[in-house]
Amino acid sequence: MDVKKEPKISPVRQKKRVVVIGGGTGTHTVLRGLQHHHNQLDITAIVSMADSGGSTGRLRDAFGSLPVGDVRMALTALASDDDHTEIVRQLFLYRFNKDAGLNGHNFGNLFLTALTDIVGSEAEATRVASKILRTRGQVIPVTTDNVNLVAEYDDNTTLEGEHYIDEPPAHFAHRKINALYTNPKAIISDEAFNAIIEADCIVLGPGDLYSSLLANCVVQGVPEAFAQSKAQVVYVANLMTRPGQTRGMSIGDHLREIERYIGIYPDVLLKNNTELPKAMIDHYKSEGDEPLLDDSHLLPIPTITRDLLSHLDYSKADSDTLTRSLVRHDSDKLANAIMALLPDVIFHSV
Repeated sequence: MDVKKEPKISPVRQKKRVVVIGGGTGTHTVLRGLQHHHNQLDITAIVSMADSGGSTGRLRDAFGSLPVGDVRMALTALASDDDHTEIVRQLFLYRFNKDAGLNGHNFGNLFLTALTDIVGSEAEATRVASKILRTRGQVIPVTTDNVNLVAEYDDNTTLEGEHYIDEPPAHFAHRKINALYTNPKAIISDEAFNAIIEADCIVLGPGDLYSSLLANCVVQGVPEAFAQSKAQVVYVANLMTRPGQTRGMSIGDHLREIERYIGIYPDVLLKNNTELPKAMIDHYKSEGDEPLLDDSHLLPIPTITRDLLSHLDYSKADSDTLTRSLVRHDSDKLANAIMALLPDVIFHSV
């Protein structure tokens, strides 16, 4: 008697939901690497709405709109790699450096500001720009409230405005930030809240601890979202300290500050183990920065150490008035390290 065999059905491998929280260059670096694994990942970037410096700050003052700089950086990081999109991506990153009126402005910031005026909201402008850039993931503002970041220091003085906290007056260089909050209070967007509680993995950092990462975490509702989330939380340690923010702080100090604001301690620490070039360290030290003190052997969580250092030389446009990191993580090395932490994912190193 013939026995009819049922065909074998291979289980559908669902994409892992990875959420990256931060802003600026650090978040751009992580996203640029992760988007190469978009077939296996559902990627969401949650970015700060407290940016107030450079081109973003000028547009914010002129138009009263939400800051677009971190949105633009995340969108360009998630842009696909085809030839058509690459030229559009470069256009979004282009910074004017000649005309007095446009000098220092970023084309992508101008585009997003104009698009917001056309479509009626920053959220819709982000969705339209995502289609233009063919992004391999979504970008979500942590809040839609128009706020400023406020830092309170150990001498009870305060600075208001992300730009001033990021690049404080010289006499703030040795001071410690005791408290960080927004003025007025901000409430997490529904999209950001849902992304956090539904995530499989949440990546924090790299990037400036207070003005990029914790600028998201002081928004009301973010700690509550972390409390409900079952995601694995990964912290990517910075390479250098920052005057006026983290001078003298160790990796452990960074993690304890993160726990103070989000209510939980990260599950995994990811850090670079490649020696930084001496010439680069000397340059940073002349600016008041130094390599982050490594006390990871004392921490109560697993530490993954890898070569995560980029060997590219970074420079900035002459018209760019903001301080930029010259030593950075490598996008693909970071992405591969994060992918290795995700269970049930088969991937090939880029």
